Amino acid sequence: MDVLDEKMNGGPPMEIIDDVVSVHDHEAFAAKHLPDLGHDVKDFQVYTWRLTNWKKLEKKITSPEFDCGGHKWRILLFPFGNSNAPPNDTVSVYLDYAEPKKSPEGWHACAQFALVISNIHDPTIYTVSHAHHRFIAEECDWGFTRFSELRKLFNIQEGFPRPTIEEESADVTVYVRVLEDPTGVLWHNFVNYDSKKETGYVGLKNQGATCYMNSLLQSLYCTRYFRKAVYQIPTEDEHPTESVSLALQRVFYHLQTSDQPVGTTELTKSFGWKSNDSFYQHDVQEFNRVLQDNLESKMKGTKAEGAIAKLFVGKMKSYIKCVNVDYESSKIEEFKDIQLNVKGMKNLYESFRYYVAEETMEGENKYQAEGFGLQDAKKGIIFESFPPVLHLQLKRFEYDIQRDAMVKINDRHEFPFEIDLAEFIDEASPARSESWLYRLCGVLVHSGDVNGGHYFALIKPDRETRWLKFDDDRVTPVTDREVLEENYGGEPLNGHLYPMQRNQLRTMKRFTNAYMLVYVRDAMIDEVLAPFKEEDTPTHLKRRLDEERLQLEAKRREREEQHLFLTARVITDDTFTHYEGFDLAAFDEKNWPQSDLPTFRVLKQETYSVFKSRVAAHFELPDNKVRLWVLVNRQNKTVRPDTPIPENEPSLTVEVIRNNMAARQSDLRLYLDVITDPSKPDPPQGHIMIFLKHFDTSKQSLFGVGKVYVSRNSKVQDLHPIINERMRWAPGTPLKLYEEIKPGMIELMKPKSTFAQSEIQDGDVICFQVEQAEKELHDLEIQGLYSNPSQFYDFLQNRVMIFFRPKFEESDGDHPEFSLVLSKKHNYDTMSQRAGEYLRHDPIKLRFTTTHAANGAPKAVLKRSLNQSIADFIGSNYVNPTTTVILYEKLDVSIVELETKRSLKIIWTGIQNREEASYPFLLPKTSMINDLADHLAKTVTLSAGGTGKIRVFEVSKDGRVQREFTGSEMIGNIPEPVELYAEEIPREEFEASEMDKVISVFHFHKEVSRAHGVPFRFVVKPQERFVDTKKRFALIQAATFKQPSYIEDEDVIYDHKFAPEDCLGLDHVDRSGKARLGAAEKAIVIRG
Repeated sequence: MDVLDEKMNGGPPMEIIDDVVSVHDHEAFAAKHLPDLGHDVKDFQVYTWRLTNWKKLEKKITSPEFDCGGHKWRILLFPFGNSNAPPNDTVSVYLDYAEPKKSPEGWHACAQFALVISNIHDPTIYTVSHAHHRFIAEECDWGFTRFSELRKLFNIQEGFPRPTIEEESADVTVYVRVLEDPTGVLWHNFVNYDSKKETGYVGLKNQGATCYMNSLLQSLYCTRYFRKAVYQIPTEDEHPTESVSLALQRVFYHLQTSDQPVGTTELTKSFGWKSNDSFYQHDVQEFNRVLQDNLESKMKGTKAEGAIAKLFVGKMKSYIKCVNVDYESSKIEEFKDIQLNVKGMKNLYESFRYYVAEETMEGENKYQAEGFGLQDAKKGIIFESFPPVLHLQLKRFEYDIQRDAMVKINDRHEFPFEIDLAEFIDEASPARSESWLYRLCGVLVHSGDVNGGHYFALIKPDRETRWLKFDDDRVTPVTDREVLEENYGGEPLNGHLYPMQRNQLRTMKRFTNAYMLVYVRDAMIDEVLAPFKEEDTPTHLKRRLDEERLQLEAKRREREEQHLFLTARVITDDTFTHYEGFDLAAFDEKNWPQSDLPTFRVLKQETYSVFKSRVAAHFELPDNKVRLWVLVNRQNKTVRPDTPIPENEPSLTVEVIRNNMAARQSDLRLYLDVITDPSKPDPPQGHIMIFLKHFDTSKQSLFGVGKVYVSRNSKVQDLHPIINERMRWAPGTPLKLYEEIKPGMIELMKPKSTFAQSEIQDGDVICFQVEQAEKELHDLEIQGLYSNPSQFYDFLQNRVMIFFRPKFEESDGDHPEFSLVLSKKHNYDTMSQRAGEYLRHDPIKLRFTTTHAANGAPKAVLKRSLNQSIADFIGSNYVNPTTTVILYEKLDVSIVELETKRSLKIIWTGIQNREEASYPFLLPKTSMINDLADHLAKTVTLSAGGTGKIRVFEVSKDGRVQREFTGSEMIGNIPEPVELYAEEIPREEFEASEMDKVISVFHFHKEVSRAHGVPFRFVVKPQERFVDTKKRFALIQAATFKQPSYIEDEDVIYDHKFAPEDCLGLDHVDRSGKARLGAAEKAIVIRG
């Protein structure tokens, strides 16, 4: 029996009630103790069970059964507490589902209940607790382990005339409401939940902060016309991590066919994103635009050309119409989405009406109509057509001027399942007579604030399918209330919440609201959401992915059968000659990757003779030339060949060899000994097998040079002629021999001792070097080189591979990614010296930053210190001990100077507001901004006859205005990171009269929220007409954030009543790729 404490459900603790309500007054009691949870009630029942002789009751008892909501229930009581509570001092009581084993498979019941123990003579004296729970086979009872202390029930409590349990008798009552569960997932714990089985759809995995992308992708996937169009892009010859079209096709195909959540890593790689880009949360609207632009370019010249425009593009007209004369100036533009105000708007109709509301131009703000002079006029926007799929962006994020920051608008804003947009179509358009009824098919929801949060999508895939919630990897059915009411924003309307729940709901609901709405034109739903047919999926995609699925299946089977196999890794004379390190190969070194050895996957039960034949065939050798030695882990932590595998045991299996002869590693490690004379298959009697390594002082290298069999009783110096012959050195070349005993123990050998006296055995390693004069050895040490094997082995023991990457730039010829092998004993200067040599850059002008092992993100700038070793700053990395990544910056100044100075880059825009160049400066931290301007003046070319004055400024977070420095700010106090700009103050502004106005101008493209470039200042003069038609200035009124009103040739800008935050906008395409977004936002780039 599974007894659970209700406290998990957040219900209030047991309460003793002072308001006089009788347990017998069912309606009043339920109203008081069962809060309205906002769900429809299927059935409501009350059952009372009288108990006598309390102290003689069994430890565990159950009441008779009763029916409620088509289910049988009973009360489960532990009169003296159950095993989870201290014995004999509490009462435990639960609501128990009576016949779980007789119920159909997958049964569940959602019940809200109150359990009450009351006095048999006075039903107003009672103790009560309430809860709600989804009863399932695994959790078929729920209630209160510590319902009440026994003494409180047996004794009279303050304010009451009698105890709850009197004369050892009491009534135990349960109030049960079985609730409707229209979605089937009410209070579901989602353990073993199967999205595909329950809904027919699967979710998308979240890569870190890609829920915004997942919600949009699911919406686009369910727009079946769009999915078909994406499938029509030719991608047969493309690679998924380099082609956005193919990667998106693959995501869509997996969503169609998989029964598990689908990954998007391939897709984000095709965007050109790195892994940490998946941890930035972007704007859905911006992402949608960039993705559609990318796909549109891929669709050109294919069957799919024009599909995006057909689906998502509508037309709007901005106009100015004179009131008293017959004159109208208008312009028709296309749109892919509409941004609607939420603030101050009750619902979607109000937002649309506000969007198309006319403004009157009268009084001082009259319109200069060509040929008619100044006229009263109406200015506004009207729609010529709406697209079949209408994306509405609700402006939940706005720039707050007072805070100089983006804020989220959480106001209540209602939207309907159906909306008729005919009233917003131009009356003069023949399209006005058509039906413009739209049905809601998608709601993209944002839960959180401006700094982050979570996105999910609510989608109705077609007329027949119910509404579904796509929340990353889970898809669940939802009710109409969950689609509309719960995403309007504002306060929750349900006033019947008990205090604890009310606070939780308020906190949760307030920040969860609709952010983007997808409406489909009713007349086109059957085309846009037409059923998907088999032939709509490209055959090449299906074939390719089916092949991959089979490969994955084979790999899965391989994993499942892994226990039947073991891996054999074979060292050969060839691998030994290319190996530099301890032993004959690297197996388990902490700071060094494993050796790349020939590897065999072998059935554990395979006989040795079969395995040996496979190995011989692989190396193209006859069987009788192959002898395999087993490597063992010696006590001194070295791994060496120990004994040859016997040839005369036909039943010997590979597993027996590993378990009985080898080190009990998961893999079997072997050495392949090639027999020169097959007529003598066994090693010569009384001989031992020794491996030789050569330490070359000139190359500073140590490599294997094969093996040799020597008699145990021969002398160490007998090796000299063998080595000289093998190395092709002159006979008699003097040598020094060292025994490689273990790391940290490399000992010079005595030439006249025998191998037996030197305790040499099979598999031992002897290292040799040519004997050199003292002066030569001294010269090597002066150069910081190693003069003998002991020193070089010490380096090998401490070596570490460090990967260097540029900190800010993409890696290229000037800023490559590279790796260096260094010793952990080396200091900072040695590392910077070696990195400087590689980069051909002055080492003192390199700055290094350590990284986090988990994700490679920058950690801390390394301070130059002579007594700090590399071991100190690489630290112990438990994630992957073989990789240490350090980021580098190529500086123009030495890191010593940086201690007292501040390095700043300033972007010079000159007098023409063009980003001309970026200038770096290194100035003492105590310098003022004025000093910076003086240095800049000496570097840039100021205009002839100009003011010679420079303004230094930052740009506001929304990209619309300059934030000018006074000049007296100390540069050391300017917070990081900072982007500084400077321009020459034009004479026109410098000499502006009191009558002139100096206003701000910024660049944007189509919508004022899409600012780019650098804002500048502009002088407007009285009576000056705006006739420079080559530039289109749009007047942005900060106070209303309405659509910009475009300025006509005859307008007098000066006459506009400027509020302090109003500015001019210059509408043109951003060719810089430097769009300015919200405060903490990175521009979205899709490259593939």
